[in-house]
Amino acid sequence: MKSGFVSIIGRPNVGKSTLMNQMLGQKVAIISDKPQTTRNRIVGILHEERGQIVFLDTPGIHKPRYKLGEIMVNTARKTLNEVDLIYYVVDATAEPGRGEEFVSGLLREIATPILLIINKMDAVAEEIAFKQIDGYSRLCSWQEVVPVSAKTGKNLDRLKDLSFDRMPSGPAYYPPELITDQPEQVLMAELIREKVLLATREEIPHAVAVVIEHLQKQPAGGLAVHATIYTERDSQKGILIGKGGAMLKTIGQQARLEIEALLGAKIFLELWVKVKKDWRQRPDVLRNFGFDERF
Repeated sequence: MKSGFVSIIGRPNVGKSTLMNQMLGQKVAIISDKPQTTRNRIVGILHEERGQIVFLDTPGIHKPRYKLGEIMVNTARKTLNEVDLIYYVVDATAEPGRGEEFVSGLLREIATPILLIINKMDAVAEEIAFKQIDGYSRLCSWQEVVPVSAKTGKNLDRLKDLSFDRMPSGPAYYPPELITDQPEQVLMAELIREKVLLATREEIPHAVAVVIEHLQKQPAGGLAVHATIYTERDSQKGILIGKGGAMLKTIGQQARLEIEALLGAKIFLELWVKVKKDWRQRPDVLRNFGFDERF
């Protein structure tokens, strides 16, 4: 049996979380079109007869403007020496720039085998795709260059084969019924945050954190979930609530449906919005929200 760990790294918004979800055949990481959607290292576990691969989906590597951003980037960098294989995911619709050169520079110092994953191949013409592949291939010495579309699933079977080929022999690290090690409360909070990302624009998405305050079983069945959406400004709070509470209602309805699908139970979701000024810069608040600035 083969088993091992794969770190998925790259710049923000290149499709890392979508790629992991597709490889697993199930949604574990939230996704949106907003950069920096992933904030923590997220574990996804692929079980097959030939073995087990544990994927680590990491925050996008970017130039941080806040303490939260520093933690996110350090979380991604920390995984590079802890795994058996690295996926460096890039965007086929964009030419390599200074950001890709920076990440490639980090990877040149790593002994871990690296696959260059050129994602979003469904979104570019063939002649452009070949040009992009050539440009990214020159950045570093990759073990293999794998063009894929995480959106459509194109070439992911080959990526799985290449990955298992590079896994060492070993035991299963997780039982077969487990697809992630994230607690249910964390998954619920992330699903709520995903709906905020999908519903809002401008400065709101990056200023939001979600905390599940408590859970309560209902006498007639089902589960009451009480959650708080934190933001940094009163103006942002007003946008999240919306006129007559319309925005918050929409977010709650969409999140409730996904949480019910996740837990397989009836959910009564209650959302509150509170202001925690400049929380992304405050180590004490970041710790309370589950971000560890020691990385």
